[in-house]
Amino acid sequence: QSWTVVPDFTHHAHSASLSAVAVNNRYVVTGSRDETIQIYDMKKKIEHGALLQHNGTITCLEFYGTAHLLSGAEDGLICIWNTKRWECLKSIKAHKGHVTSLSIHPSGKLALSVGTDKTLRTWNLVEGRSAFIKNLKQNAHIIKWSPDGERFVTVITNKVDIYKLDTASITGTIITEKRISSLRFITDSILAIAGDDEIIRFYSCDSQKCLGEFKAHENRIKDIYSFERERQHIIVTASSDGYIKMWNLDLNKIKDVPSLLCEVNTKARLTCLAVWLDQASETKEISDKAATSAQANEDEKSSIARKNKVCWTDKSDKTAKRKRKITPEKQKLEAPLQKKKKKRNSSA
Repeated sequence: QSWTVVPDFTHHAHSASLSAVAVNNRYVVTGSRDETIQIYDMKKKIEHGALLQHNGTITCLEFYGTAHLLSGAEDGLICIWNTKRWECLKSIKAHKGHVTSLSIHPSGKLALSVGTDKTLRTWNLVEGRSAFIKNLKQNAHIIKWSPDGERFVTVITNKVDIYKLDTASITGTIITEKRISSLRFITDSILAIAGDDEIIRFYSCDSQKCLGEFKAHENRIKDIYSFERERQHIIVTASSDGYIKMWNLDLNKIKDVPSLLCEVNTKARLTCLAVWLDQASETKEISDKAATSAQANEDEKSSIARKNKVCWTDKSDKTAKRKRKITPEKQKLEAPLQKKKKKRNSSA
């Protein structure tokens, strides 16, 4: 089995290198050292505009469902964005230094962030406030929830600390030889770790043992992504050598080298990676059970979004201003949107 990679949509997005990228079912957003976040509508294959709230390099981006985006930057702010109108609902001064990484709990009620002030912070997203602060001995540069939300991991240089949610205490530690550049949960208990070398390693969160490893590139790996398709675990890797590779991982034979599905030489110095899946074309391929499960998750997400709407749109926060650059294609839409807004205000 092999796949073919072809360019589908290309755009010169930023005036500086990209530092973060995130996707949901419709949009791709990219953050850069030029201090902007660019939005792309993948259904229409067009540029959608730019978000200009941050001062400093955008360090992390993460969607929650279809309604919200969280962004973090070197200015120490975490911004919560509504993805319907792309307005900043709340701007939180999260860290005294840079925000280096953030991760949203699968429930959408909590988020974690780490920064250069040597703290790990828990955020109550329902109320938009800090819930807990933990001091770390060193600066962590990656934080991530497991898919089931029962544990999370932090990365400090070449060390992964695994925490349990119910106790918020470290249950295990994984140490690698090289600095860790990217980390991804393949399942609730298996981690794929990429460091400043050419090798991908799989670890058990329960035993902290290496389950398998393979050489993926000829140069250091910058980012790793994973998704499931037709019950296959697909690993996507990006390297400083300019190559993007896609691998089919058999979890039952995790010690074996995954089969290479395809590769493409982008002839660029890659810095970050995300995979946007066209959900419409994927729908026919998933089972009824999976479709029902996905719908249940969406219902839960929309329910949470409705509950959170009042709290997340706190206009008393003076820093939560709507800063957005409108592309020519969107200017026609702006006038009717403002009219609707005026009507709602007058009726209120």
